Amino acid sequence: MQNKRLAIFVLLLGFGLAAAVGLPVRVLLDETGLAEVHIQGRHSLWSLAGRLATVEGGRTYRLLADSRGIELTCDSPPCPVQGYVGRLISFVPAEGLVRVGDRDYRGYLRVVWRDGRLLLINKVNIEDYLRGVLPGEVPLSFPYEVLKAQAILARTYTLSRLGSNPDYDLCDTSRCQVYLGADAEAERYDRAVRETAGRVLAYGGRPISAVYHADSGGKTAAAVEVWGSNIPYLQSRDDPWSLDQRWRVTVSPAKVRQVLAEMGHSVASVSSLKVVERGASGRITAMYVGTGSGGLRLGVPEVGRFLRSLGLPSTLASLSGWTFSGRGSGHGVGMSQWGARGFAARGWNYREILAYYYPKTVLTHYQLSASH
Repeated sequence: MQNKRLAIFVLLLGFGLAAAVGLPVRVLLDETGLAEVHIQGRHSLWSLAGRLATVEGGRTYRLLADSRGIELTCDSPPCPVQGYVGRLISFVPAEGLVRVGDRDYRGYLRVVWRDGRLLLINKVNIEDYLRGVLPGEVPLSFPYEVLKAQAILARTYTLSRLGSNPDYDLCDTSRCQVYLGADAEAERYDRAVRETAGRVLAYGGRPISAVYHADSGGKTAAAVEVWGSNIPYLQSRDDPWSLDQRWRVTVSPAKVRQVLAEMGHSVASVSSLKVVERGASGRITAMYVGTGSGGLRLGVPEVGRFLRSLGLPSTLASLSGWTFSGRGSGHGVGMSQWGARGFAARGWNYREILAYYYPKTVLTHYQLSASH
């Protein structure tokens, strides 16, 4: 986590007051050739050349990526701004939300032209961003202590991702964190965000890689089992209250061959599958694929991608012939959300839950440095 934007933070060990307001997060909402943006209140439209116009709410703008940049039109001419606007345009609110697709968002919308495509990026305050993340990551019915733990993890994960891409910090899917915008907000989620404002988990003075997953299947995975990196605070832990749902997935030689091709392994045929190594949690860490040209060994992290592409919910599985039988859902590293639910139901608070799943970390606050 050496990216430059982390230099704007000061991590304060202890539980001092957090100055969390104002930290912007850039979230990729879509990458497309054509987009519609509906503004609900007065907004200013800005390009790289400066402010183009101030426009009233209730209008829908259409953006088209052409060979040069962005073409802009609106639903009810005359348009305050129309035609070619360059390679970037921002909708900056004086009031109201902005709608992209079927979702409303706080903050402002930046549209960037990149190689004939439009990147739709929501730039939003981190605490408002979290209000749209929690509904996509944990059920509202879960114990309140789990919601608070999730808010801290989502905030920490967000800080660790700042500056990871020149245009945006995170996407809005499970590949990053699920972000559902303002429509999904609920007071119980909002309160969990407010009551943990600015709190993060740190190791060595930096935000940790705060990964989490749905259900461990009874034992969480160490990072080395999944990504090949030995991280002190991401070790295998017993998870006695996980949901532990069982599943079965049957694959075919044709499907295996297709997945291997997508991963860059071209094989003439597939004759067999064999598990050859397991990690400390029992997850598959290496497999042998029998092929027409001999065989192919897949290890960490490639084997995880291979199994996910075959449709397995997790790598905690056994194999008989072409059928996988397993438990759990997700990569298995860090907090198990269903496991945390079980701990909270038995009286654990969010501090105890986080300390269990992330040993050797410190619960602290971040604030913006004076140089920001």
